[in-house]
Amino acid sequence: MAGVIRTARRETGTDQRLLLLVGLVVVLAAIAVAGAVAVILAEGGRPSFRTLGAATFLIGVGCVVVVRVRIKATTHGISWTEAAIVISLAVAPVPWVVVCTPIAVAVVRVIMRLSPLKAAFSIAKETLVAAAAGSVLYAFGINAPPERPLDVIGPLAVAYLAAALLDDLLAIPVIALATRTNVLQRFRSNWDLRLVGFGVRFVVVISTLALLQFDNRLLLAMPPLILSVHLAYSTRIRSREERQAWQRLAQTTDALNDVNLDAVLSTAVTRAAELFSVDEVEIELHITPRLIRGNADTITYDGPSANAPAMTGSVILTSLEGHDGTADVGVLRLRFRGPVTLSEREQYTLRTFTSALCTAVRNASAYEELTRVAEEHAHAAAHDTLTGLANRRQLMDRGAELLGNRRVDGVTALLLIDLNHFKEVNDTLGHAAGDQVLIEVAERLRREARPDDLVARLGGDEFAVLITGLPAPAIAAHRAEGLLAALHVPLSVDGMRISVEASGGIAVAPGSGGMAELLRRADVAMYQAKRNGQKIATYARARDTADVGRLALGGDLPRALTQHEFTVSFQPIVDLGTGEVVAAEALARWRHPDRGNLDPLRFLETVERSGLLPAFADAVLDQSLVAAGTWRDAGFDLPVAVNVSPRSLLDPRFPSAVVARLRAHDLPPDRLFLELTETLTISQLEVVDQVLSQLRDAGIKLALDDFGTGYSSLSVLSRIPVHELKIDRGFVTAMDTSAEAAAVIRSTVDLGRSLDLVVVAEGVESEPQRKALWELGCTAGQGHLFARPMPSARLLAALHRGSGGRPGTLAPAIHDEGSVIRLSPNRRTNGRGRNDRLPHLPA
Repeated sequence: MAGVIRTARRETGTDQRLLLLVGLVVVLAAIAVAGAVAVILAEGGRPSFRTLGAATFLIGVGCVVVVRVRIKATTHGISWTEAAIVISLAVAPVPWVVVCTPIAVAVVRVIMRLSPLKAAFSIAKETLVAAAAGSVLYAFGINAPPERPLDVIGPLAVAYLAAALLDDLLAIPVIALATRTNVLQRFRSNWDLRLVGFGVRFVVVISTLALLQFDNRLLLAMPPLILSVHLAYSTRIRSREERQAWQRLAQTTDALNDVNLDAVLSTAVTRAAELFSVDEVEIELHITPRLIRGNADTITYDGPSANAPAMTGSVILTSLEGHDGTADVGVLRLRFRGPVTLSEREQYTLRTFTSALCTAVRNASAYEELTRVAEEHAHAAAHDTLTGLANRRQLMDRGAELLGNRRVDGVTALLLIDLNHFKEVNDTLGHAAGDQVLIEVAERLRREARPDDLVARLGGDEFAVLITGLPAPAIAAHRAEGLLAALHVPLSVDGMRISVEASGGIAVAPGSGGMAELLRRADVAMYQAKRNGQKIATYARARDTADVGRLALGGDLPRALTQHEFTVSFQPIVDLGTGEVVAAEALARWRHPDRGNLDPLRFLETVERSGLLPAFADAVLDQSLVAAGTWRDAGFDLPVAVNVSPRSLLDPRFPSAVVARLRAHDLPPDRLFLELTETLTISQLEVVDQVLSQLRDAGIKLALDDFGTGYSSLSVLSRIPVHELKIDRGFVTAMDTSAEAAAVIRSTVDLGRSLDLVVVAEGVESEPQRKALWELGCTAGQGHLFARPMPSARLLAALHRGSGGRPGTLAPAIHDEGSVIRLSPNRRTNGRGRNDRLPHLPA
């Protein structure tokens, strides 16, 4: 509607400017006639009635001999009037020609029944043309008709040029305003033909003047000559117009060959407005309730047919149908401001255009429908019908794209989720209720996931979330916790509250194997979580029974134990504030003669399944306690931390075996820390309670390893008698760039402080990390910044050497001496209670 209002305002403004311009021309013409009458009255005298009659008749004939051109609703003529005026100036005085011109033009326009506005402008224009030509002759000193016209051919040529130029300068702006076209465009239109016409008419003027000079009777030969020239000129103009019209038609039909329906309709409107020189074009489709309207410059309306404002003026309506009269897809309306009759050529052009438009609309509509169906099929092929989530195919394609793109920032991980006891919902409440549960689960996962993550339903009650852009692998478990937590809130199905339980397995993108291997690993982790009663399990190669290489290690285990191929290296744990070594973690390695050094992730699962776990644990524990005894004898009484397999906690004999080893090596129980893996230990709480209680009662300290990567709670920590929490290295690595990782570290430190637990950060590799951890309240750490894992003897040498002349330290202090309250002035020899591995921060 706004476009229609703007168009109406523009039309009103144009009409006002047109009236003003025509009025100005009429006023100037009236002044010219008044001036001519004044000159006649001043000079006196009068030429013969025959001369005045001939001049008037000649000017009238010039007005009648016209080449007609239609522009929009207005038909414009190219006449011989200026030629007739110049000839009249050669035989009659200038003032009388100026007076005779409006009389002759007025008679002809009345006979032709032109509208008052057109008649007034035509009379005024020709009067000004006569006045301009006469003024040129006055300027050359020619005040009366020359006896020999050819003697003043120069002034007559200039007079004709002035008349022709003024005729164009007056007519073209009025035509442009009347048709709402560009003035410069109208000046450039057919300029070559206009120039030729000026030349031809000037030749006729010269020929006529020559005949007048030699024999007036030869004037009888001029009408046939003028008619012949006029017909030839008219034919040439029509020929040019038809050739240009066919070219525009061909260009328009080519432009309609588009598969986009919007482009077809917009092109049709703007091109039709130009092709048929109309004020406005409207296309109404039957296949859809749509109407589009506009002109050669812009689209003024595009919307439902019922809301379109009515068209005004003269309208030519044509059905959009093929050559055979079938497939009527709509109607085309051409609007003119006044009555218009199309020529035979224009009618044929209209039929050709509507046929081409009908074909283009049908083709674009068919393509649009095919595109819609293809998009529906593509969406159905990549999405789950019930939930609208991505399906397995889209998950695999997206994952393959991410894993194959080396420019992707961050780590990619996959969380596989399986709903526990979902079959009971289907069996009890029916499949409709089960579908509601699946839809609600899908919606919760979609809301909880980040915009760049992909949530998919793989089938049944199995879902997957492809997590992207992780700053560190350790963050994956943290994100997974949030996703599963969203499912814990009970949901309502048919008025019944249902709690959804789910198990999740998470795997980080592998270095090889692609998306299929990532999905397999997540599946392994998920079923491990189900077997162990966990909420979330993270994939570890050590627990992947599908690793063929691990099976081959099983036969080498007996030999490895008898030939002492299992060795232990030690990584010191350092007070972050003072740089003093406060403990050491024992890290088992298998020096395999064929495979080189293997870490526990490569062989621990094999050891656990082989039945040789007690012998392996004894070997590692023995080497660790021997090292601790050696350090104590050297004056460095450091606790040693040993990682414990979850299966060992299921053995009721394990506590007594550990106590026996401590007695054999004459070490107090508090010199030994047993590190438990969080995600593996939590699930076995009911089973391991007795074992953990016996270890605690014996005075052995417990540490929870990789804290923050599993599924823990305050209630769980209250049941495990741990003395220490260890922050996973993944959070430490990402703390500089990930606010999420820093938040995990801060919350872990706050938790440790509130429960009176020591917190140790793993993977400290730079001085900024050390300082940042210290500022967060973490008091101890281990990592390459201080030392890599090394044999016991090398660690002892490093302790003796110290840092900056301070034995027992591996780094300079980062705080003033008085900022730490020490429990004991001598760390080498004094015993420690529950939290005496590290000094406490001041309250």
